[in-house]
Amino acid sequence: MNAPELHRIVIDSPVGPLTLVASTAGLRAVLWPDDDATRVPDVDQVVDDAAPPTVQAILDRTEQQLREYFDGTRTEFDLPLDPVGTEFQHEAWAALRAIPYGETVSYGEQAERMGDRNKARAVGAANGRNPISIIVPCHRVVGSGGSLTGFAGGVDTKRRLLDHERRVAGRSLF
Repeated sequence: MNAPELHRIVIDSPVGPLTLVASTAGLRAVLWPDDDATRVPDVDQVVDDAAPPTVQAILDRTEQQLREYFDGTRTEFDLPLDPVGTEFQHEAWAALRAIPYGETVSYGEQAERMGDRNKARAVGAANGRNPISIIVPCHRVVGSGGSLTGFAGGVDTKRRLLDHERRVAGRSLF
């Protein structure tokens, strides 16, 4: 089976340039400047020609919704998503989307919500493969005791995203 044709745009954001990658099915990835592109299957196959209207509409909607997020007027994303991963990764990513805006959970809590607290390490590995940063909010998962741990955009960016969400949600910061 052939991989779908992927297209990208690069947008500016308060946390640096973000590369948005989409197929006709939905958003495939949000990549950071120093991101390891190998964590997203087929992203190295991006076509730099003009995107078909369906794909361009997905990229444009994503850009608009990210702008609203950073402006503090959007707390949930409504986009078609097309991440590639294993069944377990998809379960972990779905659990990420259930974490409320401005809140955090530990890897153990996320694993428990998925049915087995003992799978915290596996959940951490799945989160590390999350190709759709910010929109699928892996930045809302912290180490036990609230410590900030790995994030594709860097721990400082993770802190900035959490601080932004807490400010908008009216919650106190760390």
